[in-house]
Amino acid sequence: MGAAESRRRDLEISDSDSDEEEQQQQHSESDEDYEEVKDHQSPIKTPSSVDQIEAKLKALKLKYQSKNQSVKNPVKLYIFSAANTANSKWVVVDKLTSYSFVKTTSIGGDEDDEDEEEEDGDGDLYWFLKVGSKVRSTVDQQLQLKPTMDQLRVDFMSNGVYAMKFFSIEDYKGFIEQYEKCLFENTYGFECNDENKAKVYGKDFVAWANPEAADDSMWEDAEDSFSNSPAFKTPVRGNHDLREEFEEAAKGGSIKSLALGALDNSFLVSDSGIQVVKNFSHGIHGKGVYVNFDDAIKGHVESTPRKALLMKAETNMLLMSPMTNGKPHTSGIHQFDIETGKVVTEWKFAKDGTDITMRDVTNDSKGAQMDPSGSTFLGLDDNRLCRWDMRDRHGIVQNLADANTPVLNWTQGHQFSRGTNFQCFATTGDGSIVVGSLDGKIRLYSVSSMRQAKTAFPGLGSPITHVDVTYDGKWILGTSDTYLILICTLFTDKDGKSKTGFAGRMGNRIAAPRLLKLNPLDSHRAGMFNKFRGAQFSWVTEDGKQERHLVATVGKFSVIWNFQQVKDGSHECYRNQVGLKSCYCYKIVPKDDSIVDSRFMHEKFAVSDSPEAPLVVATPMKVSSFSISSSRLSYA
Repeated sequence: MGAAESRRRDLEISDSDSDEEEQQQQHSESDEDYEEVKDHQSPIKTPSSVDQIEAKLKALKLKYQSKNQSVKNPVKLYIFSAANTANSKWVVVDKLTSYSFVKTTSIGGDEDDEDEEEEDGDGDLYWFLKVGSKVRSTVDQQLQLKPTMDQLRVDFMSNGVYAMKFFSIEDYKGFIEQYEKCLFENTYGFECNDENKAKVYGKDFVAWANPEAADDSMWEDAEDSFSNSPAFKTPVRGNHDLREEFEEAAKGGSIKSLALGALDNSFLVSDSGIQVVKNFSHGIHGKGVYVNFDDAIKGHVESTPRKALLMKAETNMLLMSPMTNGKPHTSGIHQFDIETGKVVTEWKFAKDGTDITMRDVTNDSKGAQMDPSGSTFLGLDDNRLCRWDMRDRHGIVQNLADANTPVLNWTQGHQFSRGTNFQCFATTGDGSIVVGSLDGKIRLYSVSSMRQAKTAFPGLGSPITHVDVTYDGKWILGTSDTYLILICTLFTDKDGKSKTGFAGRMGNRIAAPRLLKLNPLDSHRAGMFNKFRGAQFSWVTEDGKQERHLVATVGKFSVIWNFQQVKDGSHECYRNQVGLKSCYCYKIVPKDDSIVDSRFMHEKFAVSDSPEAPLVVATPMKVSSFSISSSRLSYA
């Protein structure tokens, strides 16, 4: 399932329908793999002589040529019928129709509006794509539009999955050019031109505004270093398959979050407690141990944990419950001792004597949860970034038994005046911080300062809901609802030294990012209202080793990309693409229920016959572990 099946569907269209001229010459020829979406007509009687057939074909050829010439923006329209059944197939909607881009309000619009005609009236104006009488959709990322130039075809979502085929390369290129302009204007509110691109992206991000002319040498340099990484025994380009090893039923209620350990155990957090599972080289498996929350947590509906952060050599866990009073913030956090099964305390967030809130917490660095002496962690709110310490200001662990209202110590950070709208963050191996924002911007902060970002990447118009970073800080992975964005932070400074954007300002030699997307068929199967969540790299905590895969969740799917394949600029996905390069080659792991989280275990659990540590997939009522065997896994 996944891209391989969708690629086969692509071939079905191209095999039976790639030669439009042949269809124009043969009126009696039926589409081999398609049915027309209209009432069936009585069959035409077969002429009795070859001369009659030739005369008929010549007449039909002239007829179809005349039709094409009289229709503006002509296309052939398909719909993918019965998409989630065994009988699914591409069906012809209209052998000859036309498309147009119409600028109108989001709630109005005349069905007969001409191309690029603006409608008078109140409300903001947006570009819509119209195709015949069947399609009318806003031009935005929700279309999930996927161009395929060698088939003169684009696929997209609009209350179903559609495909348009063009009659010439000029028609195809004309559509893509118009689409890109309309998408830019709908996203940023400016007409698409060089001046406005410079306003949106900034002078240092020319490659983002004009990807076709971008310098991809940094991606190539990083790929060379990747191939020299001694991290794993199995070659990265080998073909591999996913094999389910363990399946563990949830105990004590539905699973709310997954806390993977790098040492002996991992933990499934539910409404009423924590299920302890054992880490193995082929996944996680139950120990029969379940730790119930005491009344300090269970007694409060608002306190159902939604995030668990391991600390102190994975013997303690910070339990955070965002969504207080319907908002994604919380004023405190529970510290849970796993060994005793008790809540040590409920910490309060405060600064200068005033209670404040946080929307997220994370470890000081990628491997900090394994440090037995760790007492600090990072906090994030809409306009705050800080480090909290569970010790008092003199470095002494607080006596919690005597503390009436234990308050965390704000040791480092900054309260921004307004406008940052932080959403999520993550840390590198050395403690540098990457932060994603509501406006799509991604900021990089060094270990020494949280006040001023060393680098701020522009947004692409969609909020960043989750962010991750490689251990070495060279790669950033941002999650939005409809795509993932992979950013290379490497640059060469004025002295010729290679650095990351965490260590210094990158100047104007910033490589264009790459996007990771589902094709429209898989987006449709995942569900119209399902969004990408929690994309992460595989888990590395050692210098000199490189992450091998990326995984994200969307609805009932876990989606896996081969990291090196994504970085390979010669990969077939990128051939003849316009705009930012988008990778559609992935593996889907489907489940029967919505997925809570999908993560790779720590790289130390990778074995000699596997290129990667096991993948753990949690649904509300069970958790499954998959190992990557050395058989065959197609990312096509």
